[in-house]
Amino acid sequence: MTGRPRSARGIDGAIEERIRAGTTPATRVLQDVAAADRARLGETGTLATAVRLADDLVGLGPLAPLVGDDAVTDVLVNGDGRVWVDRGRGVQRSVEHDLDGPEAVRRLAVRLAGLAGRRLDEGQPWVDGLLDGGVRLHAILPPLAGDGAHVSLRIPRRMARTLADLAASGMMTPGQRDRLEDIVRARRSFVVTGGTGTGKTTLLAAMLALVPASERVLVVEDVAEIAVDHPHTVRLQARQANVEGVGRVDLVDLVRQALRMRPDRLVVGEVRGAEVRELLLALNTGHDGGCGTLHANRAADVPARFEALGALAGMDAHAVATQLRSAIEWVVHLRRGPGGRVVEAIEPLGGVA
Repeated sequence: MTGRPRSARGIDGAIEERIRAGTTPATRVLQDVAAADRARLGETGTLATAVRLADDLVGLGPLAPLVGDDAVTDVLVNGDGRVWVDRGRGVQRSVEHDLDGPEAVRRLAVRLAGLAGRRLDEGQPWVDGLLDGGVRLHAILPPLAGDGAHVSLRIPRRMARTLADLAASGMMTPGQRDRLEDIVRARRSFVVTGGTGTGKTTLLAAMLALVPASERVLVVEDVAEIAVDHPHTVRLQARQANVEGVGRVDLVDLVRQALRMRPDRLVVGEVRGAEVRELLLALNTGHDGGCGTLHANRAADVPARFEALGALAGMDAHAVATQLRSAIEWVVHLRRGPGGRVVEAIEPLGGVA
């Protein structure tokens, strides 16, 4: 790696000098800078330069091609500048997109945080945010990350995939597809479980696409990720506190609001905290067909995971177990195998307790 940021290597020297001497590089400014050299660059070169400048100075920089790749679900930048990507078969190196060391990563992290409307500095050394196109950003700075800033991007699916698509890709057998369709059509409540990157939101979205158009689907998420192909979907998204530390709206608040919006089906994108209390209450009071996702290593771990989350909401183990038995009927567990993501189990909750 060289000492010069990779994002600057593709910028013509004369243009770079104009940028250094000019104003903040808004998109229009970048277009004007590139157009000033049209005679030298030509029409094609001018357009390419404007796009490159936008990516390098106000966009995703060298990560832009990866984020634009429909096969990529995650882009991970380590503190040393090395880039890793996940195209559905595990994390792999992407050497051609590496950044030039810790300083380049830090600059990228701070710029992306700004694009997400978040603060990232020594006083607030981590950030969760949403970029254009629904890309989910997480970044963390030293000293919390010892070897430099780290950036993680989670990229939503551009198009919702159906159960037929997922079955054709090998994610499930024809028999498993039939069982999942039956669960949705019978308005059974369920959770999709698995580890990180196993395809939980992808499968959940495919199942929700089977909900009849006459039903109203309320989706509550921390960050919008579920690409629901349903004509009557209402989405609620949590909000972080602003730079003054106020204005936070969490999933507990949103689940309560969703219950006042006449949902036929309540969906919690990821059950991971005290909102489990409201979800269990909702599914025990006539909201059939509710669902969500849950991090779990095995289907058999689901009751214990709900018990632990219930403790965060002040519920004792007996109260969680009592409500869980009548709230969640099915567990759909995913795992990542050598050939990709697969449905490992579809079991009634009582069968994994």
